[in-house]
Amino acid sequence: MAETCTRKLIVEVCNAKNLMPKDGQGTASAFATVDFDGQRRRTKTKFRDLNPEWDEKLEFLVHDTESMATEILEISLYNDKKTGKRNTFLGKVKIAGSAFVKSGGETLVYYPLEKRSVFSQIKGELGLKVYYIDEDPPAPPAEQKPEAKAPETEENKPAQEAKPEDEKKEEEKKKEEPKTESNKEEKKEEEKPSPPPPQEENPKKAEEAAPPVKVENQPLADSEKKPSKEEKEKAEIVKRSEVTINDIELRSLGSDRSRSAYDLVDRMPFLYVRVVKAKAAKNESKSPVYAKLVIGTHSIKTKSQSDKDWDKVFAFDKEGLNSTSLEVSVWTEEKKENEEATQECSLGTVSFDLQEVPKRVPPDSPLAPQWYTLESDSSSGNEVMLAVWIGTQADEAFQEAWQSDSGGLLPETRAKVYLSPKLWYLRLTVIQTQDLHLGSGSEAKVRNPELYVKAQLGAQLFKTGRTSLGSASSSSANPTWNEDLVFVAAEPFEPFLTVTVEDVTSGQSVGHAKIHVASMERRTDERTEIKSRWFNLVGGETKPYTGRIHVRVCLEGGYHVLDEAAHVTSDVRAAAKQLAKAPIGLLEVGIRGATDLLPVKTMDGTRGTTDAYVVAKYGPKWVRTRTILDRFNPRWNEQYTWDVYDPCTVLTIGVFDNGRYKRDEAAGKQDKDVRVGKIRIRLSTLDTNRVYLNQYALTVLLPSGAKKMGEIEIAVRFSCSSWLSLIQAYTSPMLPRMHYVKPLGPTQQDILRHTAMRLVTTRLTRSEPPMGQEVVQFMLDTDTHLWSMRRSKANWFWVVGCLTRVAILARWIEGICTWVHPPTTVLMHVLLVAIVLCPHLVLPAIFMYAFLILAFRFRYRQRFVLNMDSRLTYVDMVGLDELDEEFDGFPTTRSHDVVRIRYDRLRALAGRAQTLLGDFAAHGERLEALWNWRDPRATGIFVVFCLVASLVFYVVPFKMFALGIGFYYLRHPRFRDDMPSVPISFFRRLPSFADQIL
Repeated sequence: MAETCTRKLIVEVCNAKNLMPKDGQGTASAFATVDFDGQRRRTKTKFRDLNPEWDEKLEFLVHDTESMATEILEISLYNDKKTGKRNTFLGKVKIAGSAFVKSGGETLVYYPLEKRSVFSQIKGELGLKVYYIDEDPPAPPAEQKPEAKAPETEENKPAQEAKPEDEKKEEEKKKEEPKTESNKEEKKEEEKPSPPPPQEENPKKAEEAAPPVKVENQPLADSEKKPSKEEKEKAEIVKRSEVTINDIELRSLGSDRSRSAYDLVDRMPFLYVRVVKAKAAKNESKSPVYAKLVIGTHSIKTKSQSDKDWDKVFAFDKEGLNSTSLEVSVWTEEKKENEEATQECSLGTVSFDLQEVPKRVPPDSPLAPQWYTLESDSSSGNEVMLAVWIGTQADEAFQEAWQSDSGGLLPETRAKVYLSPKLWYLRLTVIQTQDLHLGSGSEAKVRNPELYVKAQLGAQLFKTGRTSLGSASSSSANPTWNEDLVFVAAEPFEPFLTVTVEDVTSGQSVGHAKIHVASMERRTDERTEIKSRWFNLVGGETKPYTGRIHVRVCLEGGYHVLDEAAHVTSDVRAAAKQLAKAPIGLLEVGIRGATDLLPVKTMDGTRGTTDAYVVAKYGPKWVRTRTILDRFNPRWNEQYTWDVYDPCTVLTIGVFDNGRYKRDEAAGKQDKDVRVGKIRIRLSTLDTNRVYLNQYALTVLLPSGAKKMGEIEIAVRFSCSSWLSLIQAYTSPMLPRMHYVKPLGPTQQDILRHTAMRLVTTRLTRSEPPMGQEVVQFMLDTDTHLWSMRRSKANWFWVVGCLTRVAILARWIEGICTWVHPPTTVLMHVLLVAIVLCPHLVLPAIFMYAFLILAFRFRYRQRFVLNMDSRLTYVDMVGLDELDEEFDGFPTTRSHDVVRIRYDRLRALAGRAQTLLGDFAAHGERLEALWNWRDPRATGIFVVFCLVASLVFYVVPFKMFALGIGFYYLRHPRFRDDMPSVPISFFRRLPSFADQIL
C-alpha cells in the first residue's frame, strides 16, 4: 500500500523573530521562498515587521518517496523591494529530508537563520512545521475489477493497447514544449507517480485482468520495465534496511559508495554448497528425503522433507577443511508397516573435486544450480539439484547460510545488528488538586492531612514534596505543588502514566488518574507553551470520583537522553526528529580478528576453549559479529559503518566469550557471556580519510588482578565529506540547546542516566537472539558511579599528573630565582625589561611562541590510536582486598569483619580528605577576616599599608614599580633570607573559624 500512496510534503511557515533591518528605516518587509525537489513556493509579504507572522501552509509533491531522505528543503527570507531593485537577503534555513516527520508528529521548531556568505549580516529565527502526508490513490483500480472479469475481453484489449500509443504522443508533445521550471514540475508529476503503482502494488491483478496484452506487447513492456527494475532494487534495499535499522542512522548503507564494503578486512575463502531439491526415478513412495554433505571430518545433513524443497546454503571455512573432495548424498527414510524404526536408504552420491570448483566474487550473478546424476549401485536415474562454488564472506548467501566456523544455524552465534530504543524525557508538572474527598467531614476537620503526588511510568516512580491541607484558610483547601517530575520514556512507549495522590497521615491513596503517553504533546524547545489539563481522580470501584488534579505533561524532544557515561558518549543528538542534522562523516570499522586468546572455559572437562565474538557500539547502533567456536586465533573479517554527527565521540569495542548458545538441559538456563576485554577509540584523535590498522591488547580486570586475555586487530577509517562542517562542529555546543536553556540538575541527570541505561539493557535483552545483560552493562559502563578504592587512587594520581607540569614550571622559576644557571637568569632580566618597556608585544610574543612550539611538535604527534592504559587506571598497583571490594555488590555480601576493616580504611582516607578541605576553607576565611575587622590590629596594619601603597603608586610610575618588583623577585641568593617573607607571615597570623568548630 505504501508504494502506491501519493506523498505530499507540507511546510507551514509560521513566523520569524528578531530579523535584521534591511530597508534603511529600521524595519524589513519579509517574505519566504521555499524550494524542494525542483519546486518553489512563495509566501505573502509582511510589510515593515521584524517579527512577521505568516501562518501559511505550502504543499509540495514528493516525486520519489524512497529518496526523500536525501533531499534538502531550503527556506530563504528576503526583504521585498517594490521599486524593482533586487530583494535583500535576510537569511536561510536548510532542513535535511531525514528530519521530516509524518503527519501527527509535527511540532513548531525555531531554526536559526544561516548566512549566505561570511560577510552577510544575518540574525533571527524562523518558526516552521514540516511534515508529510501519504494520500491513498484514486479508486479506478477498484472499478476495473468487474470489467476485467467480464467475458467481453476483446473490448478491453483495444483500450489497453491504446495506452502506450497515447503515452508516446504525450512524450512527443512534451519534447516540443520549452524546458521551463514549470514544465519540469509537470513532467515529474505526470511521469513518476503513474508507472510504479500498478507494477509494484498489484502485479497479480494486472496479470489476471489482461494476460494477452502482456504477450502481444512484450518488447514494449520490456523497454518500459528497465528503469522500474532499478527502482525496485533500490526499494528492496531500503525495505531490508528499514526492517532492522533506522533510516536516519544508517542511510549510508543503502547508498552507493565508491569503495568496497570489505576493503578494511581480508577476504576469507568459503566453500558454498547450495542444495535445492532431489528427484527420484520412482515417485510412487512419498518418504522423507534428506541430503548429506561430507568433506573429510565435516558432515552435515538437511532436514527430512517429503514434498518441500530444501533450498539451503552451506558455507564451509576453507582453512578448516581437511579434504580435497566433497560428497553429496541423498537418503530416504522408509518406515515398514510392522516395524516402528525407520530404515535409511541411499539414493546415490555425487562427488566434486574442490580444486575444480568455480570461483565467484560479487558483483557476479549467483551461480545457477544444476541437476547432477546420483551414482548408486542399487538404484539409478536419481538426480539432485545443487550448486557448488568458492566465494568470500562478501557473498550474498553468506548471512543466511549454514556456517561451519560458527556452529551452523545457531541463532546465538550469528552476526546481528541491534538498535537502542529511542529515548525521550517525559516532564510532568504537578500544579494542584481540587475537590479532594478525604473521607468523612469530621475526620478532615480533626486532622491536618499531608498529601503528596506519586507518578509511575513502568518501573520508574517519583514523588513530589509533601503539602499539608488545612481547613482554616480557603487558599490551602486546594493543595499546590508546582513541581516537575522527569521520567525516561522509550519507544514504543508504556501505555499509561499513572498519577496518584497519597495521604501520608492515613497511609491511603486518595485517587489516581491515568494519562495516555502516546497522545502527549511533544515540544522541541522551551518557547512552545504546553497546555495544562485537568484529570479526574478515581478512588476505586466504589469511588468513581475523588477529586481532580491539574497537571502539565509533555515529551521533551529538545534534550538528548544520556544513556552512557559522560566521558565515553557516542551520540549527542536531540530526541526530536525535527532537530536532526546531516551527518558530517562516515565511520568504517573492520573487525579483522584476534590472536593469542586465553581459554575461558573447559570443553568436556578436558581442555580449555574460547568461543569469541565482538560487540561494537557507536550511537544507537550495536553490531555483533558471528561467534567463532573453539579457536584461540579467530578471524571474523567483518566490516560495519556508522554515520558520524559529532567528531568528539567515542567508539566502544568489546570482546566476549559466548556462553549462551549452549543450554543446560538439567537446569534449563543459559550461561552468561564472559568479558574478555574492551577498547575505546575517540574519533577526534583520528585523521580523516586514513586507515588505522593496529592490534590492541585486551585487558580485563578480575578479582585476582588485571589479566591480558589476548590481542584484537581492528581497522578504522573516519571519512569526512566536508571540512567546513567538521570545523564548525568544534565551535558548536556539545549538547542540544535545551540542556543549556533549561538544564537538569547534576543529581537528577545522574538518576536519569542510570534509568536510561536500565531501559536500554532491558530492551536489548528482549531481542532475538538476546544481547546479554552483562554485555550491555559492560559496554555502557553502568558501574562507574560505584565506590572503588582503585578508581579513587587513579583519579588522585590523575590530578597529580595534571599538576605535575605546574610543579615543573614552579621549580624552573625557583631555579631562575636562585641563580642555578646564571645565564638563564640574566636572560630573564633582559626579558623582564623588554616586557615592561614594550607591553604591547606581550600577547603577540606569547602566541607566536605557542605557534612555534606546536608547529615543532606536529612532527612528533601520535600516529596510532591509544589503547587502555593499565598504569593510568592503577590496576598494577592495587591490592587483592581492594579489588575484592570493587567486585563486591551493593549492598555488600561480605562478612562483618571484612566490612569493618574496609570501613576503617575508608575512614582514614576520608580523614585526610577532610583535613585538606579544612585547610582550603581556612585560607578563604583568613582573606575574609582581613576585610571584616575580626582582628582589629591586623586589619589596621592592612589599612595603613593600603594608604601608603596608594600614595607610592601615585608618585612612582607603574613601569618602574614593575621593574623593581621583578628585580627584587629575581635577586641573588646572597640577598635572600631563609625565613618566610613578611606577607606570608602576616597572612598565616590572620584568624579563621577553625577554632569555633566542635
